[in-house]
Amino acid sequence: MSKAALTQNVIPNANVLRRSARIGAEIEGIKLSGDLPDQTIAAINDLLLKHKVIFFRDQAHLDDAEQERFAIRFGKLVPHPTIGAIKGTASILEVDSAKSRVDLWHSDGTFVDAYPKITVLRAVVVPPFGGDTVWSNTAAAYLGLPQPLRRLADELWSIHTNDYGVRPGEKGYDGVFTNTIYETEHPVVRVHPETGERTLVLGYYVQRFVGIPKYDGQKLFDLFQSYVTALENTVRWNWKAGDVALWDNRATQHYAVNDYGDLRRVVHRATIDGDLPISVDGRSSVTRVKTIKQPLAKIT
Repeated sequence: MSKAALTQNVIPNANVLRRSARIGAEIEGIKLSGDLPDQTIAAINDLLLKHKVIFFRDQAHLDDAEQERFAIRFGKLVPHPTIGAIKGTASILEVDSAKSRVDLWHSDGTFVDAYPKITVLRAVVVPPFGGDTVWSNTAAAYLGLPQPLRRLADELWSIHTNDYGVRPGEKGYDGVFTNTIYETEHPVVRVHPETGERTLVLGYYVQRFVGIPKYDGQKLFDLFQSYVTALENTVRWNWKAGDVALWDNRATQHYAVNDYGDLRRVVHRATIDGDLPISVDGRSSVTRVKTIKQPLAKIT
């Protein structure tokens, strides 16, 4: 692992409670803001690299502006590549269950080449039951592969796209999500730029494997994805209004559980610009197709 992942920064008066052996930790005793000392931000980043997703309760003081002031301490803010951002913000995406429910395993934005490295999610409206999110550690998933499957995964590339059609019952964002169609070629295994770990790059946006017939490719996808979603590699978070979750989007997938019926669930998401995934043999991801169907609409 890199020096960045081995530093021992400490957050004053904060407690770190592990949520599972392989992924997830809750950080108690800290009030998030854009004014936190550099040492505290470095410590949070260290915990993020170690635990992949970290949780903070009781952050109801945050609004969109302060959420972004905190998020920008970890890098450049970027809006959703097709939906855009809430008016007056640089990156805030409102995920409202009245419009869409993201109950599928994915990493954010993998249909573009340099997809976000970190996501900062704030709970705004939480149903009285259900609506949890589950995360998986894709580095642990890779390590769980038998050696022959690791060698195969190291060599595979896949095409990710946002042109996946509309799922039954999905309202979407009035077609804005597919205003621009992307097809991007990623390595199935990327080398994490800060830790040196190898992580699986899979999830819902995978359309096909390069050079593999579709029927065989689906079998391979199901096999590799089963290691990602193995319960031992996951952590589940029960949201309360004002909670914040921070995750390393380069080393995780997540799934928003759709088990709250007609109740409403609203979260606000800020994203930090990422870097091009690098394969084990040093090649970079590349966008193969970008088709603009109509001008990008901003969410207001």
